[in-house]
Amino acid sequence: MEEIIIRDEYIKLGQALKLAGMVGQGTDAKYVISEGMVKVNGNVAYERGKKCRVDDIIEFNGEKVIIKNAH
Repeated sequence: MEEIIIRDEYIKLGQALKLAGMVGQGTDAKYVISEGMVKVNGNVAYERGKKCRVDDIIEFNGEKVIIKNAH
Protein backbone atom coordinates (compact mmCIF):
# COMPACT_ATOMS: atom_id res chain seq x y z
CA MET A 1 0.00 0.00 0.00
CA GLU A 2 1.34 3.42 -0.94
CA GLU A 3 1.73 6.17 1.64
CA ILE A 4 0.88 9.86 1.47
CA ILE A 5 3.05 11.91 3.82
CA ILE A 6 1.45 15.00 5.33
CA ARG A 7 2.90 17.70 7.58
CA ASP A 8 -0.38 19.10 8.86
CA GLU A 9 -3.13 17.61 11.00
CA TYR A 10 -5.14 16.58 7.93
CA ILE A 11 -5.37 16.71 4.14
CA LYS A 12 -8.59 17.18 2.20
CA LEU A 13 -9.75 14.14 0.27
CA GLY A 14 -9.55 15.80 -3.16
CA GLN A 15 -5.98 16.93 -2.46
CA ALA A 16 -5.03 13.46 -1.24
CA LEU A 17 -6.29 11.86 -4.45
CA LYS A 18 -4.19 14.28 -6.51
CA LEU A 19 -1.11 13.84 -4.32
CA ALA A 20 -1.35 10.06 -4.63
CA GLY A 21 -1.63 10.34 -8.41
CA MET A 22 -5.03 8.64 -8.38
CA VAL A 23 -6.56 11.51 -10.38
CA GLY A 24 -5.03 14.07 -12.70
CA GLN A 25 -6.66 17.25 -11.46
CA GLY A 26 -9.15 18.68 -8.99
CA THR A 27 -12.09 18.43 -11.35
CA ASP A 28 -11.41 14.69 -11.74
CA ALA A 29 -11.34 14.32 -7.96
CA LYS A 30 -14.63 16.22 -7.63
CA TYR A 31 -16.29 13.90 -10.16
CA VAL A 32 -15.11 10.55 -8.74
CA ILE A 33 -15.94 11.62 -5.18
CA SER A 34 -19.43 12.92 -6.07
CA GLU A 35 -20.14 9.69 -7.96
CA GLY A 36 -19.40 7.61 -4.84
CA MET A 37 -16.31 5.97 -6.31
CA VAL A 38 -14.00 6.77 -3.38
CA LYS A 39 -13.89 5.17 0.07
CA VAL A 40 -12.22 6.39 3.23
CA ASN A 41 -11.70 3.70 5.87
CA GLY A 42 -14.12 1.44 4.02
CA ASN A 43 -16.95 3.98 3.81
CA VAL A 44 -18.02 5.79 0.64
CA ALA A 45 -17.06 9.47 0.87
CA TYR A 46 -19.05 12.13 -1.00
CA GLU A 47 -17.27 15.25 0.30
CA ARG A 48 -14.25 16.53 -1.63
CA GLY A 49 -13.29 18.58 1.43
CA LYS A 50 -13.47 15.62 3.84
CA LYS A 51 -10.55 15.82 6.25
CA CYS A 52 -8.32 12.77 5.98
CA ARG A 53 -6.03 12.23 8.94
CA VAL A 54 -3.05 10.05 9.83
CA ASP A 55 -3.74 6.30 9.35
CA ASP A 56 -6.86 6.90 7.22
CA ILE A 57 -7.00 4.60 4.20
CA ILE A 58 -8.29 5.95 0.89
CA GLU A 59 -9.52 3.52 -1.78
CA PHE A 60 -10.20 4.31 -5.42
CA ASN A 61 -10.15 2.27 -8.60
CA GLY A 62 -8.64 -0.80 -6.94
CA GLU A 63 -5.82 1.17 -5.32
CA LYS A 64 -5.32 1.96 -1.65
CA VAL A 65 -3.18 4.63 0.03
CA ILE A 66 -2.63 5.36 3.70
CA ILE A 67 -2.04 8.78 5.23
CA LYS A 68 1.16 9.08 7.30
CA ASN A 69 2.70 11.95 9.24
CA ALA A 70 6.05 13.47 8.29
CA HIS A 71 7.12 13.81 11.95
